[in-house]
Amino acid sequence: MRYSERLQARIETTGSRLCVGLDPRPGADGIEAVPDFLKRVVDETWEHAAAFKPNIAYFEAMGLRGLHIMEDLLGEMPKEVPVILDAKRSDIGETQKYYAHSYFAHWKVDAVTLNPFLGYDSIEPFLNWEGKGIYLLAVTSNPGSADFQRQTLADGRSIFELVTALGERAKGLPTDVGYVVGLTNTAGVLPKIPDAPLLIPGLGAQGGDLAELAAAGRSAPDVINVSRGVLYADDGFSFGERAKRWAERIATSYHESVA
Repeated sequence: MRYSERLQARIETTGSRLCVGLDPRPGADGIEAVPDFLKRVVDETWEHAAAFKPNIAYFEAMGLRGLHIMEDLLGEMPKEVPVILDAKRSDIGETQKYYAHSYFAHWKVDAVTLNPFLGYDSIEPFLNWEGKGIYLLAVTSNPGSADFQRQTLADGRSIFELVTALGERAKGLPTDVGYVVGLTNTAGVLPKIPDAPLLIPGLGAQGGDLAELAAAGRSAPDVINVSRGVLYADDGFSFGERAKRWAERIATSYHESVA
């Protein structure tokens, strides 16, 4: 089964497009409390999650212990839920071969985020993995996406359209190619993005609005990431209750747009 098919099946099974971001921040109890914290998050939210997205930076910040925590976490994830590793790797092709092996063969994640700005040969090592996916950074959710990604070229295209051209070039290969598109920067962008899977940050704490995305009439298995709004909201709800509420909010936006 291709990655996009598995993700679509998960969305249909749960009725949810919520991607739960796993961004552990050691608190007063220190690093050794992190594994139990993450286990609670996963155990309570997986039924409402279309995908999980561990961000490798938060684990690397804990040193070698953090990488051990991530390895243990990945080995215990519910098999029903696709895992997107948020790594944003970018390097020459020879180095990328080793990143691809690490993530897909060793850690066995389902998809990974990549920075495509070294060009097509830098993503090629990720393109021949059956059942896997990659998400290329196209229009990110930070204000700095205006510095490069949304700039207009002399031929009228935006730079992010050069990114989507890489994905179109990879069609027919075993790995599915999708894009990262930040919900805070979708104005005028979505009509130019192919109907491929999107990983969409920017809801929750970043204040993105679902309306334009929901109205775009896309058929691809897009997922919307929420990290802080599930893990760290000071609202009295459990992780599972927060995930359920976010999943329902996203679903309602889609249903209202279709209606």
